[in-house]
Amino acid sequence: MEFKLLNRIERLRKKLNKLGAKRSLVDPEVVDMSQQLDFLLNKYHKFISNKQLSFW
Repeated sequence: MEFKLLNRIERLRKKLNKLGAKRSLVDPEVVDMSQQLDFLLNKYHKFISNKQLSFW
């Protein structure tokens, strides 16, 4: 799961960088993609936090 999530994050990050370079940063498509990336990053953070807690 961790590897898949990191791959999704990286692919979306690259896509967002390309789109943000072509369009305004307040363009609805850029904002939507940024929110999708935020969601994945939050999901990854929760996953890592839970993984560390279960270690102890």
